[in-house]
Amino acid sequence: MKKVLLEMEDQKNSYEQKAKESLQKVLEEKMNAEQQLQSTQRSLALAEQKCEEWRSQYEALKEDWRTLGSQHRELESQLNVLQSKLQGADSRDLQMNQALRFLENEHQELQAKIECLQGDRDLCSLDTQDLQDQLKRSELEKLTLVTRVQQLQSLLQNQSLQLQEQEKLLTKKGQQIYYHKF
Repeated sequence: MKKVLLEMEDQKNSYEQKAKESLQKVLEEKMNAEQQLQSTQRSLALAEQKCEEWRSQYEALKEDWRTLGSQHRELESQLNVLQSKLQGADSRDLQMNQALRFLENEHQELQAKIECLQGDRDLCSLDTQDLQDQLKRSELEKLTLVTRVQQLQSLLQNQSLQLQEQEKLLTKKGQQIYYHKF
């Protein structure tokens, strides 16, 4: 009986030791999981902060594009006024030279404005490309930024097409002024 009791005591001690080891392992795993959770929460907070920074930059860039669009429309309006003046200038013989000089000066000013806008567009394009690269790197952190980048790219393409149309109109206008002069 003693032998059986001793064996049972040994088994009990062995089970208790295994239970302690298992409990210790579970506690260690729990601590590791809590540390990983805290680390993940910090990463999430950083990702959300970055997302907010990108959103802020995106909104500022979008506002810049609105301003450029407004300037573009104003230039188109001025160009339409110039075209109307040129059509009316054909019927005025004595005033034609003075009006033509006036229109040429305005055309040069518009060309300078267009070149300035093109420079702004190039700068905005570089800024936008940098922003797109940064947004692509953070896609895993915030998937919602993908939609905003696509919207920004579409806006850039539309603005570029509008500026190209304006360049074509101004080039055509410049040729008309040149031909009317001679």
